[in-house]
Amino acid sequence: MLSLLVILAIIQQSQAQDISEWKVVTVVESIVPAGIGRSRMIENMTEINTEDFRTSRTNGTKSNQGSVRRQDIKVDEFDETKLLNFFSIGGINFQNVASNDAMIGARIMELMGEGWDLRFVTSGVESDAGAEDGQGIFITRMFFSRTAQ
Repeated sequence: MLSLLVILAIIQQSQAQDISEWKVVTVVESIVPAGIGRSRMIENMTEINTEDFRTSRTNGTKSNQGSVRRQDIKVDEFDETKLLNFFSIGGINFQNVASNDAMIGARIMELMGEGWDLRFVTSGVESDAGAEDGQGIFITRMFFSRTAQ
């Protein structure tokens, strides 16, 4: 039994070392009433060196964050796939939900065909807070990995 556990740990360790490329796909689905929101599937196409935007604090309060400008962080190259909004004039539109599921599922299958493995999925929601709010999104992030091509 111990030998089996050791072998499994070695296999898992070797597989983890093979991962050298990650991709994040973000799905933003509008929950704005009357379908006036914008829903999209977004994929970054730009390589980023996070060290260019990282700063350090010297004593917990002093920071050189001012040296990093937010506009410099924005990427210009990304794929954007249009999706349908969850709400229409009559309320939640289940046909739109099914259509988005088909689009997202198709993209996952395309990525898997390119050698990507879906590793993690996380989601969150900022929902309508009443008649005066009129805003909200449902966001899902899918994390893919693969060995270097």
